[in-house]
Amino acid sequence: MTAIRQDDFIQSVEDALQFISYYHPKDFIDAVHSAYQREESAAAKAALAQILTNSRMCAMGKRPICQDTGIVTVMLEIGMHTQWDAEMTVEDMANEGVRRAYSHPDNVLRASILADPAGARSNTKDNTPAIIHTKVVAGDKVNVTVAAKGGGSEAKSKFIMLNPSDDIVEWVLKTVPTMGAGWCPPGILGIGIGGTAEKAMLLAKEACMEHIDIQDLIARGPNNRIEELRLEIYEKVNALGIGAQGLGGLTTVLDVQIKDYPTHAANKPVAMIPNCAATRHVHFELDGSGPAQMQTPDLNDWPEVSWGGDSSGDVKRINLDEIGQDDIETWKTGDTLLLSGTMLTGRDAAHKKMIDLFNQGKSLPNGVDLKGKFIYYVGPVDPVRDEVIGPAGPTTATRMDKFTDQLLEETGLLGMIGKAERGPAGVEAIKKHRSVYLIAVGGAAYLVSKAIKKSRIVAFEELGMEAIHEFVVEDMPVTVAVSTDGESAHQTGPQHWQQKIGKIPVVSN
Repeated sequence: MTAIRQDDFIQSVEDALQFISYYHPKDFIDAVHSAYQREESAAAKAALAQILTNSRMCAMGKRPICQDTGIVTVMLEIGMHTQWDAEMTVEDMANEGVRRAYSHPDNVLRASILADPAGARSNTKDNTPAIIHTKVVAGDKVNVTVAAKGGGSEAKSKFIMLNPSDDIVEWVLKTVPTMGAGWCPPGILGIGIGGTAEKAMLLAKEACMEHIDIQDLIARGPNNRIEELRLEIYEKVNALGIGAQGLGGLTTVLDVQIKDYPTHAANKPVAMIPNCAATRHVHFELDGSGPAQMQTPDLNDWPEVSWGGDSSGDVKRINLDEIGQDDIETWKTGDTLLLSGTMLTGRDAAHKKMIDLFNQGKSLPNGVDLKGKFIYYVGPVDPVRDEVIGPAGPTTATRMDKFTDQLLEETGLLGMIGKAERGPAGVEAIKKHRSVYLIAVGGAAYLVSKAIKKSRIVAFEELGMEAIHEFVVEDMPVTVAVSTDGESAHQTGPQHWQQKIGKIPVVSN
C-alpha cells in the first residue's frame, strides 16, 4: 500500500502552479509556431509572434505568462489502495499548496479569488480556495492534474441542453462568434457531450487539458465519431476567420478536444470551454517516493520569431505626452503602434469608483487627470526583485463598456487600451466622442511589462491589483482596434478573412 505524505502532496501542488505560471506545454508552443508559419494575416501573425516571444521570456525569467494567474483547478484520481500519511484533508492540502504557490517570494502570483461572490466580493488574498475534483480509482497511486484558468477565457464558457436531433456542429459554429476575442484566441476548445448539465461542463474542462494532437489526427484520419466531430469543428471554426486575438486570420483554434459520457434518452447536454493563449496545466503522479518532479523544458524548444517591434516601416512610434485629437484621427484599424510616455490604469473596480464619484458631484482623486490621456485596462502582478512592475497584460475591455460614455464625457479621455473587442455600447461611445481603442496582446503580459519603465499607485490603493497606477512606458506594442469613426477591427478583420477562406458564407453584422 502506497503512503502519500502530506508535505509531498502540498509541495507538488505548489511546484506545479509555479511551473505552469511560466512554462507553456511544449505541444502548445509547437502548435502556435505552426500557426505562425501558416498565418497570412499580418495582424494575426504579429500577435502569434508576440505570444511566442512572451512565452520564451517567461521561461527564461520564471515570471507569469499572463497577469491573470488564474483560478486553480485540481483534478485528483486517488487509487483505492493509497494511504495518506497526513493530518490535513485532501482539499486542505491542495489549498495549502495553492496558498504557498501564489505567495512565493521569487514569483508572486496574482490573487484573483473573491469570497462572497454575490455580495462584498472580498479578495481572499491567497487565491484559495481551489476548485477540486476527486475520483477514487483502482490502484495505489495518486494522479493529479493542476490547471490555472484565466477569468477571461472562463467567462466565455457555454452550455446548452440540445434536443437529441439537434446538430452539435451547428451550435458550435453559431456560438463561437458570440464569444468574441476575450478568451484570447488561438487556444483549445474543450467540449463535453452527454451526462447531465454538470457532468458535461466537467468533461469540457477535462478536455481542455488534453494533449494537442489535431495535426496527427488530420494526417491519419478519424477512427470514430468523436474524432470526426473534432476534425469537422476544427476546420469550420477556423474557417470563421476570427483569428489570433480576434483580428482576423487563418487560425482561431489550435485544437478541438471532445469527451463524452452516456446521457438520458431525452437529452443532449453540450458544454464548451475555451482554453486561452496562456494555456496552463500539468499532469503528475505521486507514488509515495517524494514530491513530483516537473521536467524543465529546453529553451531550444522555443522558435525564433519576429513581431515587428524593431520595424520602422509598418510601425508608428507614438509619444503619449505630446499627441492630441488631430493625431488619433489619422489612426486606422489594424495600425501597429509603439507607445511611449505616460498613461493611467484602471479596470472594473476603479471605473465603478470613478463613476460613483461623478454621480455624487465629486472630483477624481489627486493624480487622476484623464484629460488627453490614455487609460490601460490592467491589473498587474506585483513586482519582484528589480522589476518595475510584474506581468501586466490587458484585461477584457467589454466589461468597461457600460462606463465608457460617461467616462469620456466627464474626463476628456483620449483613448483606451485593453484586449478583445468592444461591444456596441463601447463602439458607439468611442465614435460619439471621437476617441480611440487600442489592444495589447492577451497572453503577452511579461513582454508588455518590459515596456513599463516607471510605475506608481496614484489612487484607490485599497483595491490592490485594481488600483489606479501611473505607468511610464517605452515602445509598448499595441494595435488600433476601434478608430475615431467607430470602425472595429474585430468586425472587419474576421469578415474579411472568413470571405477570403471562403468555406462559410459571410454574414454582416
